Amino acid sequence: MTAVVDPYSNLELYELSHVWGHGVPMLPGLDDVAMYRNVRHGTHGVMTHHFKMSMHTGTHMNAPIHLVQRGAGAAAIPLDSLFGNGVILSIPKGQWELVTADDLAAASPAIQEGDFVVIVTGWHHKYSDSLEYFGDSPGLSKESAEWLVEKGVKMVAVDTPQVDHPLATSLGPQRNGPLMNRLVGKYTSETGRDPKEDHPDWNVAHKTILAANIPTIEQVGGDVDDLLNKRVTLYATPWNWEHGDACPVRFVAMIDPSGECRIEPGLAE
Repeated sequence: MTAVVDPYSNLELYELSHVWGHGVPMLPGLDDVAMYRNVRHGTHGVMTHHFKMSMHTGTHMNAPIHLVQRGAGAAAIPLDSLFGNGVILSIPKGQWELVTADDLAAASPAIQEGDFVVIVTGWHHKYSDSLEYFGDSPGLSKESAEWLVEKGVKMVAVDTPQVDHPLATSLGPQRNGPLMNRLVGKYTSETGRDPKEDHPDWNVAHKTILAANIPTIEQVGGDVDDLLNKRVTLYATPWNWEHGDACPVRFVAMIDPSGECRIEPGLAE
């Protein structure tokens, strides 16, 4: 176990984010993160970095406005969608497989109304700047996204590079794609199927979730394996950015083995 134990409350804290920095895996079609130290300890006695980057890097949260015109931006995500109780579910999937509504309905612990739902396919173990990580990943089906919306969950997180199957995104033949030129041919060659017939709608799962005003987190990682199939308390820390479409987040899970921790009432003494 890799928990950090808070000495006051005895809460166990778990990191669910990938380490972020220079060379972070970047979605094909997006520019690499550019960073430099414009102020350095050796010269100035202090350090400051400048960045030029897409906000969709590393473990990051997507606001509804990302895919929904006039949707809520990052600053408009309700605070109770950033801190709350939920489940971390192991739903193993391999190359190009879909997380289905049946998978979610059969999951244990059961998903409840108001839950934060973290779907772990195992793909986070492949996190890297690679064709496999981005192009061969599993994703959520349209029906699974609709199931989550109907269940009334508050947040959805996945350990894959995108919520949808890659052939349902611009990585494949959708919209401005394919951003991965080899992907369509590889899918056809290895499956004998037409990707446009199998995945006719662009980002349909992700758009379904965001249209219901449910924020999403992509590329969950860290120590998530330590908490598979458990109920936990989760919090994420996006920027208070008006109209922001996405930003990297620190994603943390908490459990209370003793069952004795309570939030202080905050009353004046």
